[in-house]
Amino acid sequence: MKKLRLPIQSLFLLAFLSFYSVTMAQDNTDWPKVITANDGSIIRIYQPQPESLSGDILKFRAALSVQNSNNEEPVFGTFWSVATISTDRDNRLVHLLSAQVPNLKLSSDSDLNHIAYLKTTLETQLPEAGIVLPMDQLLTQLDNNLEQHKLAQNFDNNPPHIIYANRPSIMVLIDGEPKMKKNPNWGLDAVVNTPYTMVQNTDGQFYLYGAKHWYSAPGATGPYMPANNPPANLSKIAGAVDAANDAQAGYSSNLDKSGDNVYTGFSNIIVSTKPAELIQTSGEPNMLPIDNTSLLYAANSNNDIFLDTNTQQYYILISGRWYTSNNLNGNWQYIAANDIPADFAKIPEGSPKDNVLASVPGTYAAKEAIMDAQIPQTAKVDRNKAAADVTYDGEPRFKPIEGTNLQYAVNTASSVVRYGNQYYTVESGVWFVAPAPNGPWSVATERPSEIDIIPPSYPVYNLKYVYIYDVTPDWVYMGYTPGYLNTFVYGPTVVYGTGYYYRPWWGNYYYPRPYTWGFSMMYNPWYGWGMGFSYGFGWFNTGFGTSIWNGWAGGWWGPGIYHPPYCWSPRNYGFYGRNAGGFERRPIVINNNRFVTNNIYTYRHDVITSNRYVSNNRNVNIRNDRYNYNYNGGNIRNNNFGNDRNIRGEHVQPNMPNNVAGENTILSDRQGNVYRNQQGRWEQRTLQRQWTPINNNHQEVIRNLDRQQAMQQRGQARFQNFQMNRPAPAQRSAPAPSGGGGGGNNNNRGGRGGH
Repeated sequence: MKKLRLPIQSLFLLAFLSFYSVTMAQDNTDWPKVITANDGSIIRIYQPQPESLSGDILKFRAALSVQNSNNEEPVFGTFWSVATISTDRDNRLVHLLSAQVPNLKLSSDSDLNHIAYLKTTLETQLPEAGIVLPMDQLLTQLDNNLEQHKLAQNFDNNPPHIIYANRPSIMVLIDGEPKMKKNPNWGLDAVVNTPYTMVQNTDGQFYLYGAKHWYSAPGATGPYMPANNPPANLSKIAGAVDAANDAQAGYSSNLDKSGDNVYTGFSNIIVSTKPAELIQTSGEPNMLPIDNTSLLYAANSNNDIFLDTNTQQYYILISGRWYTSNNLNGNWQYIAANDIPADFAKIPEGSPKDNVLASVPGTYAAKEAIMDAQIPQTAKVDRNKAAADVTYDGEPRFKPIEGTNLQYAVNTASSVVRYGNQYYTVESGVWFVAPAPNGPWSVATERPSEIDIIPPSYPVYNLKYVYIYDVTPDWVYMGYTPGYLNTFVYGPTVVYGTGYYYRPWWGNYYYPRPYTWGFSMMYNPWYGWGMGFSYGFGWFNTGFGTSIWNGWAGGWWGPGIYHPPYCWSPRNYGFYGRNAGGFERRPIVINNNRFVTNNIYTYRHDVITSNRYVSNNRNVNIRNDRYNYNYNGGNIRNNNFGNDRNIRGEHVQPNMPNNVAGENTILSDRQGNVYRNQQGRWEQRTLQRQWTPINNNHQEVIRNLDRQQAMQQRGQARFQNFQMNRPAPAQRSAPAPSGGGGGGNNNNRGGRGGH
C-alpha cells in the first residue's frame, strides 16, 4: 500500500469541536488569522487559496505577513501547505487537522534560517489555531478535476416511463408486480415491495395511506380514490406510521409556520410497477418567458419544464438528466447536457429557474456541483470497537461482476463483495473485511483495487466512492463522497442514480435496490438531491415494519443509513432558486434533511467520530443575528468572464462580510507574489516593503486577481445563503456521534493509506 508520510498533530481538535455550535465555526472563518511565534513575531495568515484536493489532503497557498517584536513594517510573503483535513458535510465546514509547509517565500527576507523557523512555526501552530474553511469557499476556488470525475461512465440514460398530468397528482411506485405479506402487527396483508403504506383490508379493498389520508382501490395498482370514512381497523396502522414518521423523519404536523393547512390531499394517484417519472402542471401549462433567452418555463409546475420557442421543443430535467419532446405527452428522448440549447446557460442567477443551472454545462453552478460531489465526508473509526452486521436470506449466494475478479452477494440487504478468499462490506460509510461471508467482520485497512472498475449496471457500484485514507494501530481514517449516496459526476454535470434498474431479491424477504426514477429528484446546491415537494407530507412508511420485511429504506435511495431530503418550495427564488430563498410556504418536514448524513448512528459514539457540532442529545442554539448581513450589495465584477455577474437572489441578497474588504483582499499568485485591492485597484508588495499600483500593461495579472477575488466572494455568499436557510437539526432515533470520541485519542496518524 502506497504511503505518504506527513507530520500529524494532535487530534484533540475533534473532541473540542463536538461541544460547539456552527456559530463558533463562523468565528473561525474570519480572516486574517493571527499567530504569535516564540520569538514574539506576529504572523498574520490571510484566506487560503486552494490549489487541489485529493481525498482528505488539501494543497493550498496563502499570503502572510510577518511583523517582528520591534513593530517594524511587516514583511509579506506566501506559503504553500499540504494539509490533512476533516469534513463536516452537515454544516458544510472543513477543518484543518495537520499541515506540512514545504515552501515559504518572503518578499524582502532571504534568510534561510528565518524562513525555516517560520515554516516550523506554521506547521506547529496552524492545527492549533482551529482553522475552519467553509466548504462553499473551498469548492468555488478549486479548479482541478478530481478522481470521481473519471469514474462515472456508461450510465443508462434511457428515459423511464414519463407521465404528464395537469392536476395535482402523486406517483406511487411498486417494484414490479405487487407482492403481499402478512403483517402481524397490523393484522393485514401488506404490499411489501413499495415504500408506501399499502394494505388489503378484510373487505378485499386495497388502502393506501399518505399524509394522514387514506385512499382506497379495488386492486393494489388502483384506481385510488379518497376514502373519506376508512374502516376503523385502519386507525392502528395510521397511528403506527405517523409515529414512525414523527420519530425518524421529523414529520409532526400539517401546519406551516403561519398556521395554514398546507396539505389538501391528492385526488389523482398514479401507480406504476416499472420505473417512471411524473411531471405535472396545475391546469394547462402557464408558460412564462425567461429574460434574455428564447426559453419559456412552466410557472404553474413544481417540475422543471421548458419550451424553446426557436424549435418549439419541450425540455424537462429529471434526476439531473435532460429529455426533449415536441409535446408534453410525447415520446421523450434523452439529450446530453452538452447538446441542450445554449440559452439555458443564460438563465440568470436569482431567477425562478436558476436551480437548473447545476445541470447546464459551463455554468458556475455546474462547476460547483461537480466539485461538491468530490468533497468527501470523513470519519475516524475505532478499529477495535466498530462492527458490521450482515444477514442473508438463507445461505449466502454470490454472482460474478463482469470485467472483474469480484463477486457480489444477491440475497442480502447489505453490500457484500468477495475478492479471492476475503469478503468486504461497507456499512454506513465504513469498510469491513471478513474471512467468511458471515464474518466475523473487522474494520478494513485497505480495499480491493478492482472496486474502482465495478460497472454501474451492478447494485454495488456505489462502493467505489467509499475510501480508506489513513491507518494507525487504533484508528482508520475513511471518507465517502456523495457518489456513495447516489450523487454522481457524469460528464459535465451531476446526476442522481445510475439510471439502471436493479432487480431486487425475492425469497423469504424482499431486499430492494437503489432507484433512479420515481421520486422527482431535484438538486440543491448544499444538500444534494432531494425528493419532490409532494413527498414531504409523510407519504413514505418511514422506519415502520422493518422487522417484517427487513427495512425497505435500505435500498430504494441507496445505503440503509440514507434518506434524501425533501425538496422545499420551487418558488423560493434566490441563489440557485428552488431551495435558497425565503419560504413561500414552509414544508412541514424541513428538518428531515437526511436520516444520516455524515456517519454512523447505529454505532456507539465512542466508535465512530465525525466532525459535527452537535454531540449526543446536546441542543445547540444558533444565533441568527450572526447571519443577518446587510442586504445592500453583492454585485461581483468578474473581468475574466467579461461581464458583471450578480450572485444575489431575489430574497437572499447578502453583502460580503467586512473581512472581504481591507486585509482579506490580500492575495498571492502561484509564483508567491502578494497583492492587495485598494478601492478597486490592485497593488503589489515590493522588495522595499511598499505597495505599488499595477499598471494597465499587466491586464492578465489583473484579470487573474479579479477572478480569484470574485470566487472568494462567491464562496462567502454561498456559505451565507446556506447558513441563513439551513433547516433545524433533525431529531434522530439514535444520538449523533460525538466529534472525538474514543477517549479523544491524541496519537499521531501514521502513513497514508491508498485507495
